[in-house]
Amino acid sequence: MMHTSKAEVLGYEVYGSDLSKIRIGNSSVINTLNGHSYNVAKGDPEFREALQASDILLPDGVSVVFGARVLSGQKIQKIAGYDIFTHLLEQLNKQKGSCFFLGASLNTLHLIGQRLGKEFPNVRVGSFSPPYRAQFSEPENKMMCEQVNEFHPDVLFIGMTAPKQEKWVHANKSRLNAGIICSIGAVFDFYAGTTQRPANWVIKLKLEWLGRLLKEPRRMWRRYLLSTPVFFIDVFKSKVKRSLKVK
Repeated sequence: MMHTSKAEVLGYEVYGSDLSKIRIGNSSVINTLNGHSYNVAKGDPEFREALQASDILLPDGVSVVFGARVLSGQKIQKIAGYDIFTHLLEQLNKQKGSCFFLGASLNTLHLIGQRLGKEFPNVRVGSFSPPYRAQFSEPENKMMCEQVNEFHPDVLFIGMTAPKQEKWVHANKSRLNAGIICSIGAVFDFYAGTTQRPANWVIKLKLEWLGRLLKEPRRMWRRYLLSTPVFFIDVFKSKVKRSLKVK
């Protein structure tokens, strides 16, 4: 990976460079940060540690972009999980590389494989659907790592939802024989078509959060109506505290 910049946002070093600088060939753990994950991590030290240990922590939300501007004076771009997903696949397709999908149901993985075969025909694809449970046993962790290592992918995509996926990667990354390890959660369902992503015009207007809230109000209301305001409040508190120190 080329030289990149970072922006400090409320205790997290957030990726501040262009997406094009993230290249296949370097071993790295990629996670995303948004207002909701920030709020969850406030009460989950293990999750916070996993996010802070990321080699690349992408600003997946306008709230994080805003926070970087206010606290660090840096103008950074929002990079969603779907953005890094397609970016890496385009590189893999050009280089005839490989990727492995760990997570989701067998049906979702099957749909992903079908679509990838049409859109990225040069990419060698592997997948494994782990047991659906809150926490894996050690034999299950070992089995999951073995599935990945036998395939030895250039990119390992993890889709087990946050904070489970980030914590699992943090605990098991030393046992994984993969290049880039990227936790992207809901992207598995978006790409498979089992969950609809908001229209492109909504995303361009930076209203993806509103589209997801309207489509899944029961699941998303807490994320956008409770967690995101907490993030903005903490940004302003930090800004005021810094201003008082300067004075």
